Amino acid sequence: MDSMYFPRTRRHMIRVLAVGVVTLLALTAATPTSDHATTAPVTAADTTAAAVTGPSPGTFTGLGFDACTAPSAETMQVWLTASPYRAIGIYFGGINRACTQPNLTVSWVTEQQAAGWHLMPIYLGLQAPCTTSTKRYLIDPANAVAQGRAQAEDAVAQAKAVGLAPESVLIFDMEAYRTDDAACRSGVLAFLSAWTARLHDLGYLSGFYGSMGSGVADQVAAYNTPGYVRPDYVDFARWDGIAAVSDPAVPSGYWSPQRRMKQYRGGHDETWGGVTINIDNDYLEVAPIPATPFGDFTGNGWSDLLSRQPSTGNLYLYAGNGTSLGNRTTIGVGWNGMDVIIRTDFTRDGHEDVIARAKSTGYLWLYPHTPSGLASRILIGTSWNSMREITPANDFNRDGYRDLLAVQTSTGYLYLYPGRGTSFGPRVLVGTGWNSMDELAGIGDFNRDGYQDLIARQKTTGYLFLYPGRAGGFGAKLQVGTGWNSMRDLVGIGDFNRDGYPDLLAIEKSTSYLYFYRGRGTSFAARIRIGTSWGGMQPLL
Repeated sequence: MDSMYFPRTRRHMIRVLAVGVVTLLALTAATPTSDHATTAPVTAADTTAAAVTGPSPGTFTGLGFDACTAPSAETMQVWLTASPYRAIGIYFGGINRACTQPNLTVSWVTEQQAAGWHLMPIYLGLQAPCTTSTKRYLIDPANAVAQGRAQAEDAVAQAKAVGLAPESVLIFDMEAYRTDDAACRSGVLAFLSAWTARLHDLGYLSGFYGSMGSGVADQVAAYNTPGYVRPDYVDFARWDGIAAVSDPAVPSGYWSPQRRMKQYRGGHDETWGGVTINIDNDYLEVAPIPATPFGDFTGNGWSDLLSRQPSTGNLYLYAGNGTSLGNRTTIGVGWNGMDVIIRTDFTRDGHEDVIARAKSTGYLWLYPHTPSGLASRILIGTSWNSMREITPANDFNRDGYRDLLAVQTSTGYLYLYPGRGTSFGPRVLVGTGWNSMDELAGIGDFNRDGYQDLIARQKTTGYLFLYPGRAGGFGAKLQVGTGWNSMRDLVGIGDFNRDGYPDLLAIEKSTSYLYFYRGRGTSFAARIRIGTSWGGMQPLL
């Protein structure tokens, strides 16, 4: 068993010591007490709590607790009034869940959120085959991926059954396991990667609870591993009595900002308002992670990638999950007649559309994206053979419509084409001398100043520049990379990993590897390979 850690589920029953609900709610003579020495009693002025709406746990920084069985509504009301806690961990599902949940219903969830409680949904599913706990149901390393996906599907079904909203963080409780079994540890990582990816597919977020010495250590080690789909939030157990989510074993840039929870004390009794519960103590610093502002073709909050295979003319969708891309799905055929293909929510209906230029005519076509697929195309421009480096610019002029940028080949002028939903307004000159640049990519609001920015590569040097958007044009360019002549098909993918910064994807010419470049506002972090064998795909969009 790891140092400073004991199984989270070693709590068995709630003990209500007061006699009768009326007595519990009176509280007039009750003095809050606790055996937790570092927590001071709250006063009546501290009990005001706003209703919690939407995904759980929502936005919250402060104290919480978890109990094996969800307390009754009456107990929750007493503790809301008398205790310092505003968050509670609830065991909503999982094959290894030990305690019954007679109180945990849709009405209970609704009532507690309305009262101001932040819920931490905990799922106690299959455990490591080398677990040090006594849990009966274990992961089969040979089937870890399939089991991880199946457990995610069950978790979502259980979450919906008790009224937990989409985008809620479903925390997988992985009890401590031995660290001397490589096959076991690999199986756990494969299981959890599949769990997280499938949760994303189904519209929920992933949390991970575990031991600092095994589960959390392995999650930290795998954080930047290409292809590994890490959990969105971490909940770590270190029973040091310190109510804070910073820890030297978890790098400061990991699960940040506001993606951490900590269980800082294990099972013990606490009494508030005359009501005693056996609990663990938790501290939370959490907030919902923002959905990507663009790039989400499937509508699940995560950036996706589209690409054409020139050998077949097929257009494919590669669904993203924040760290990697899923298996491709064909969304169109016969696209070899197009020499430019881009995508943006041009029609403003919440679905990303495809825009393409016909090579033979120079016509620019809009393919509206509907829930049933790409609809019949609409002609939105002619004579576009005179333009190159056509790229989506999001809402560049901030009028509520998505726009395009393009370079006129004969002059090197850069023009803004203001979108109007199914047409363009008069184009606007926003720059000259752009024949020296290629691989233009609308990156979104890269520096987060409220304006849409542009990435461009200088042909002669391979330098990569950021052109920060300004009203009517661009500010002074900023060099953000070198050696980019080795890359092709640069595409702004939105906030791929949902960390608040727009990101970039590109293919390395020599290897055909697909790389993910994480945006950092004025630069890119070290690239991560997320795909191989992309030589037969062009363009990326």
